[in-house]
Amino acid sequence: MAKTLYDYWFVQFDFPTPAPSGRAGEGLPYKTSGGKMVWNEELKREIPDGWEVVKMSDWLEFNKSGDWGKEDQEGNFTKKVTCFRGADLNGLNGLDELKPPVRFILEKNSFKILKPHDIIIEISGGSPTQSTGRLAFITDATIKRFQNPLICSNFCKPISLKNEKLLYNFVYYWNSLYNNGVFFGYEGKTSGIKNLLLDSFVSSYYTVVPKDSIVDKFYDFMENLQNRKQNALAENQKLSKLRDWLLPMLMNGQVKVG
Repeated sequence: MAKTLYDYWFVQFDFPTPAPSGRAGEGLPYKTSGGKMVWNEELKREIPDGWEVVKMSDWLEFNKSGDWGKEDQEGNFTKKVTCFRGADLNGLNGLDELKPPVRFILEKNSFKILKPHDIIIEISGGSPTQSTGRLAFITDATIKRFQNPLICSNFCKPISLKNEKLLYNFVYYWNSLYNNGVFFGYEGKTSGIKNLLLDSFVSSYYTVVPKDSIVDKFYDFMENLQNRKQNALAENQKLSKLRDWLLPMLMNGQVKVG
């Protein structure tokens, strides 16, 4: 439902227009009802009048990095965290079980801890048929699912948005590029491992910036949806832990089902 709404508003440009004066609700879909479109040379397509086009890097702040720390508390490595690897991104997105490792990092590296609206991008890994560039994102509800502060590993890159309200626009746009294989063209290799040329990509790829009013409307819709999703995933985590605790006892006869 959310993907359909994103495509309808930000790809087909049929976002809701204001209702006519004196009427409640919303007006007609923008493009279908004859809303003014203008040609944009960077995107090589028409976009709604009044929308901006910027390089993707203009949306982003690179103020964090990944960390792996130590498996056990050792010396100055005392900050206990939960660390997401590339292998954990599907689980973080609710597409698989999620069992990220607990690590210990330096207290001075606490600036690497993820905050709501941060985005994690897998920059190393992939395969011949799967590009690098898988993405997951952090919300308040995500953080509440875990006992420890969250970081990502060195094989991922955490990024922040200058305008947090653009979170879901960025996520759906990025995923559409990933699903269409765009990132295969922005990969290098180091010791046989593929690396996403992230800086090169975001500094050369253009994207459209909608007006604030429609961004806010989509953000509010998505926040409500994500809160419900994250709450359901938290319940799933509890049930998985209960299963993992009970199953060995059932198998060795310590517990019986009446």
